[in-house]
Amino acid sequence: MRLQALQPRIALANLRTAALPPKVADPFYSSPAWIELRDRVRREAGGRCQVAGCNRRGHIVDHIVELKDGGAPLDRSNTTLMCASHHAAKTASERARRTARRPGGL
Repeated sequence: MRLQALQPRIALANLRTAALPPKVADPFYSSPAWIELRDRVRREAGGRCQVAGCNRRGHIVDHIVELKDGGAPLDRSNTTLMCASHHAAKTASERARRTARRPGGL
């Protein structure tokens, strides 16, 4: 005797055609004040990642205390130059920390 399976009630999403919404940059990062500070940080860092022990080329001027966490947007002491991999690691770490603080977080 062979068992018959029921048909699913909810169709599966076709992830091959699903598209993510486009990323929209915060207008702050196009402001003349930010561009001036960004360029200053890059000059002062000599174009190198400022993470201890890293000597790779720095591409991203990052806020040490993120704006979402109350960091000062145009304070030079709240900015640093990072290579792409250190920036990605810091961003992931901050996002995980912020998620863990939410109700229902880890």
